Amino acid sequence: MNQVSSSKKTPKTKRGRLTREKILRAAETEFGEKGFHEAAISGITYRAGVALGTFYVYFESKEEIFRALVTYMSDRTRSWIAERVADVPDRLTAERKGLEAFIEFVRQHKGIYRIISEAEFVANGAFRDHYTGFADAYRENLMKAGDSGDIRQGDYEVWSWAIMGMSVFLGMRYAEWDEQIPASKVAETMADLIANGISLKDN
Repeated sequence: MNQVSSSKKTPKTKRGRLTREKILRAAETEFGEKGFHEAAISGITYRAGVALGTFYVYFESKEEIFRALVTYMSDRTRSWIAERVADVPDRLTAERKGLEAFIEFVRQHKGIYRIISEAEFVANGAFRDHYTGFADAYRENLMKAGDSGDIRQGDYEVWSWAIMGMSVFLGMRYAEWDEQIPASKVAETMADLIANGISLKDN
């Protein structure tokens, strides 16, 4: 990991954790709407309904909360998807349900693309951790599926990044830009591509 994943001021009480999360949710809206450079700590505290001094109990600067926000959004995305694929019977179903869940998450958190994109330049460590964290978990899941005979053996490292890449751009197209096509339909199309590729099959 290249970036410390949480603030040194991480609270120990339930009340403190709830306040910190409220500030992070407000930061998601502020950064998502305005971008890093135009966003302001005062805007975050106004949205969160807390005093300016309360912000500094949990974060030292705009840069620090932005780094924490990238980690927070990454963790929430993974938790959201994990809950929705927990009981699937096989890897292909996990791919379909996972993408469907990702699109649904982005439709509720449209600022995530702007936040993650800006993180490459504002908080590169958190940016890299976001994607490598996903890729590491993905590779592990593919490896388990390969070992159990659910999928064929292959280069799970390359596969994990390739499938992630499809998911990122499908989420951008069918969640951030346009919600008209059902998430389930997009997911079914991708699952078919993963399962069958684009080559002609012998009858």
